[in-house]
Amino acid sequence: MSESGRRNPANHGGRDGGGRGDRSNVRRDAKGRERNRGPQRGFSASAPSQRTRRADPARLVAFEVLRAVASEDAYANLVLPARIRHHRLDKRDAGFATELSYGALRGQGTYDAILAACVDRPLAQLDPAVLDALRLGAHQLLAMRVPAHAALDQTVGLARAVIGAGPSSLINAVLRKVTARTLPEWLDHLLAGESEQTKIDAIRHAHPEWIVRALRQSLVAHGRPAEEITELLEADNAAPVVNLVALPGLGSLDEALENGATPGPLVEGSALSSGGDLGRLSSVRAGTTRVQDVGSQLVARAVAAVDLGNATREGEKWLDLCAGPGGKATLLAALANESGATLLANEPAPHRARLVSQALAAVPDSAWSVRTGDGRDLGKEQPGGFDRVLADVPCTGLGALRRRPESRWRRTPKDLAELGPLQRELLESAIDAVRPGGIVAYVTCSPHPAETTAVVSDAVAKRDDLELLDAGAALDAVSLDGTLGAGHEQTAQLWPHLHRTDAMFMALIRKKS
Repeated sequence: MSESGRRNPANHGGRDGGGRGDRSNVRRDAKGRERNRGPQRGFSASAPSQRTRRADPARLVAFEVLRAVASEDAYANLVLPARIRHHRLDKRDAGFATELSYGALRGQGTYDAILAACVDRPLAQLDPAVLDALRLGAHQLLAMRVPAHAALDQTVGLARAVIGAGPSSLINAVLRKVTARTLPEWLDHLLAGESEQTKIDAIRHAHPEWIVRALRQSLVAHGRPAEEITELLEADNAAPVVNLVALPGLGSLDEALENGATPGPLVEGSALSSGGDLGRLSSVRAGTTRVQDVGSQLVARAVAAVDLGNATREGEKWLDLCAGPGGKATLLAALANESGATLLANEPAPHRARLVSQALAAVPDSAWSVRTGDGRDLGKEQPGGFDRVLADVPCTGLGALRRRPESRWRRTPKDLAELGPLQRELLESAIDAVRPGGIVAYVTCSPHPAETTAVVSDAVAKRDDLELLDAGAALDAVSLDGTLGAGHEQTAQLWPHLHRTDAMFMALIRKKS
């Protein structure tokens, strides 16, 4: 991390205790020049000629990420690597930029509450670029091991370089107010006298209030105590470890393990990465070793492993109904390739279908094909045509907030209502597409009951030829220790605070013979 703009202390020559007529106590710099005439003004630690006027590259990357997220609806995990490469950051600066970007995005709600107490106008009236710079400064001051003078100087220097001299003065003044308290002190100050627990949790753990309520409700719906909400919110705010998977029969983790990765404790063929540029690993470049959350790995392996009563899986037809961008589809295709089955990966958006094809390229093409089209039509077009169907439907993503921190501020309760009909239609199509005796795995990266158990219950209640299999037992069967404990009333829910995975939900529905 570059700290070339750190300030040099000056000889202040005494405290400013009197009015302008008291010349004996006036503040002067090392050369004897009077620096601040008004007794009410703060005394800067450096002269104007010494102040940083350029953007530190690591902080500039973080600023560009926040700007892209705010102004372009971009995803930080897609923007950040490109900006790191563009600015040619070394490993240390890349790590700093990553922590600063994700930390400022995760803590946005809390930092905004603190900044609102330090600004003399509503935050909505600030220029969005200024607000993003303030959030970056607040995260450095309150949650990173960056000296306060460096955080102030470098953030103001960034503002001078990319926003302007006028806004930089405002940013300097506001961030100096932020330094008046530590983060715990700010939280105590903001929450003094507050009795509503949801609001307390929202400010303390940087989640919108509606998501706090939704996650607490989700815990109870899936058989967990509501009191686990604190652990869940804290897990959402912890930087996730990068999970790797070696495609069965095709990839190897040897190179990753030689470069600091450790074997994954939950599922075969997985590893936990120590970080760094994974693109330098030949197996990653070849696509046979991939970055994939272990929750997704467990789900894909469970779908492939369910016993359908056949002696072999040779000749089976599998379907990934909503395959983009291709992570689970690639693991499924590798498993299909091993067992003599074939996979059809369906994706409605052409550009995402191309991503699926690119991901699948690491697997022999005899094991897979890609269809570009609406998954809601497949059940009618190919009724009973598949033995195993994965319906990993579009959802709010409330289970992946630790990996996509901007999503918590982007999603609204309205999304639940809008996604519900689509989720039900896709599940209905999946059920139509599976043969009698086959299974459908309904999967979401959200624990919300409106997206999980309610959708499954509605689908099963409409027909008399469906039954739920024990999804928790299916996940246990493909895990290394067999005791995940994710099952509840025949469905399964993984949790960040319990399993160190995304909060993946899975229900296994069998169509009766």
